[in-house]
Amino acid sequence: MKYYAADVVFPIVGPAIKKGVVAMDDQGVVQGVYNPGEIDDQLIETFKGALIPGFVNTHCHIELSHMVGQLPQHTGLPAFLSAVINERGKHEASLEKAMEEADKTMYKNGIQAVGDHVNSAVSAKVKENSPITYHTFVEVMAVNKDDVATRVDNAKEIEFHFDYKHSSITPHAPYSCSKYLFKTLKKAVSEDNIISIHNQESDEENKLFRYKKGEFLDFFKKMNMNVEDFRAQARNSLQSFLPYIPTKNKLILVHNTYTSIKDLDFVDRMGRKVYFCFCPKANLYIENRVPKIDNFMLGGHEIVIGTDSLASNDTLDILEELKVIHQEFPELDFNETIKWATLNGAKALNLEHELGSLEVGKKPGLVLLEGMDTFKLTPNVKVRRIR
Repeated sequence: MKYYAADVVFPIVGPAIKKGVVAMDDQGVVQGVYNPGEIDDQLIETFKGALIPGFVNTHCHIELSHMVGQLPQHTGLPAFLSAVINERGKHEASLEKAMEEADKTMYKNGIQAVGDHVNSAVSAKVKENSPITYHTFVEVMAVNKDDVATRVDNAKEIEFHFDYKHSSITPHAPYSCSKYLFKTLKKAVSEDNIISIHNQESDEENKLFRYKKGEFLDFFKKMNMNVEDFRAQARNSLQSFLPYIPTKNKLILVHNTYTSIKDLDFVDRMGRKVYFCFCPKANLYIENRVPKIDNFMLGGHEIVIGTDSLASNDTLDILEELKVIHQEFPELDFNETIKWATLNGAKALNLEHELGSLEVGKKPGLVLLEGMDTFKLTPNVKVRRIR
């Protein structure tokens, strides 16, 4: 048994404990969380800062780790997507090493679990050998009806290479998936298949669905994609595709940069469980904008945190994402936002029985936020893995 103490312990479930103590066995399983004075001081290893469970990165693309620094910033999403498609194949010689480095970096940065989107099986080996728990989302894209069956079958073949307990097939984004694909997936996946879909990352997505106008039409033309059958919906993309997502499947909506209050009301009226994932550094990199997080909090919506990829970020570090959020929204309480980065993410990925909080019987990892001796997250705080 080992005992760890810090200025503050955030168990996540229950209030933070000043001068708290965490007990873990040799396997890293939590055996107890104590108030000061309940454990003999001679047994305790003491740190300056705050102790938390390992982070959960709910959205990533480690397949794009070889593209760090390759793409220009603030181009808007359609131009960014074009650049990814055109550039990703030029650097594939360094892909395996880049994925391995990304995995090691995330673990060093205190990340215990990752929701990772893929288009191939190239990351399977890295994930199999990693101390991180991955849930792999195999993306499906098809705007033409004739392509749907082939694309779904291909996704099933890719999924075979990953841990069947922690993988699922998911539509990529509203602009890359036809109504027929959504209907087909509804029949093709089971109820325990978690769906994680990019949502309203750009206002151009809403323009496409409302008016069938904007930059996405140019993007489709460049990609030789036929969207003649697409019809303007006279409403935002979220309101257009959500009715086709099966209600019993857990749903993660990623980015939500241009999700409006009316969109959130629409979600609430549908009466379904949705996790809203924010990746603020990537949103700033691509669109130079972050979501209006206060709107999501007003409705009591479940929030989780991701990093997106190294094509749209210079770090894979959940602490850095939290710093951006607190800089943009200084009124937020760290006691709340730390849940987004830990337990909420674990729940979204069906990992809450093992990860996300310092509770007896869990093996959530143990992370120190150095320089944090109060409940305030400052730019100077650093992350250090303890267990």
